[in-house]
Amino acid sequence: MSIGAGIGIANFTFDDAKGFWQWVDLCDSGGVDSIWQSDRIIGADDNLECMSVMAALTGRTKRLKFGMNVASLGLRDPVLTAKACATIDVLSEGRLLPAFGVGSAVSRDYVATGTPTKGRGERAAEGLEILTRLWSEDKVNFTGKHYQLIDATIAPKPVQKPMPLWVGGSAQQAIERTARWGTGWQAGIENADDIRPVIDGIKVRTEALGRLMDPDHFGAGFGFRFGSPDEPIVARYNQLLSARLGKPASGFTAVGDTDEMMTLAREFLAAGARKFILRPIASGTADMLNQTKLMIERLMPEIDALNPNRKTRPKN
Repeated sequence: MSIGAGIGIANFTFDDAKGFWQWVDLCDSGGVDSIWQSDRIIGADDNLECMSVMAALTGRTKRLKFGMNVASLGLRDPVLTAKACATIDVLSEGRLLPAFGVGSAVSRDYVATGTPTKGRGERAAEGLEILTRLWSEDKVNFTGKHYQLIDATIAPKPVQKPMPLWVGGSAQQAIERTARWGTGWQAGIENADDIRPVIDGIKVRTEALGRLMDPDHFGAGFGFRFGSPDEPIVARYNQLLSARLGKPASGFTAVGDTDEMMTLAREFLAAGARKFILRPIASGTADMLNQTKLMIERLMPEIDALNPNRKTRPKN
């Protein structure tokens, strides 16, 4: 069993680029496993474009892995995406963790880019096959409803063989896409009760297709803050999360100290998750750095201790 945790960001909450790089350096030197950037193009909140972040992290970091949480393949051309991922994986010497989903039907990203929401699931399914085959085959011929390829080749191929392919989504169609093409599954904003039937469904369907998926490659995430539930930043976070979910935010965040966070982590473990994307509830560079330092010093050792053959974490 291998249990691990990375750190996730959505909004660009840093004071400036310098603050962002301070945070990245802290994650890289502090032993954080991976950084995961959410995908959002259109919106008033500050958000970085996730594929650009992957390329930037390639040049800045030395040991960190990094992935998208998750990129909307219904919006992106799969050939260009396959080439970009292969390039990033080569230049990072095998540290990219590609992760894709369909994307929300109500996202303004579709409208702004002139991309129809109808058929986005079919496009994503075809795209996952194209990605997988371009990363591993020398000549790809593909005839689908949305994409056609004749003797298509990309070079260089990714360093990782096979290239990881994490898939997001909880609908039955997402379970099918994950079982057919994924090497892992990453939950969205879901609690332990939400993810349990999805993980079970993926395992059943994967076995029926004659594929093997590492049982440790099921991921979940939650927001965390070392502090008090009474802090205004926590109230704002829960208010926005509740509005987005249409229900109370309980079971999606852990606020307090390591006991509260590990209680929630163990709920996800019991549901089948083995990888975590922990999202700091923070605002501004100083706050993000502080919350991340506390995560590294207090929370990561507790998560590492869940592994029977844990390794010593690197020191800062």
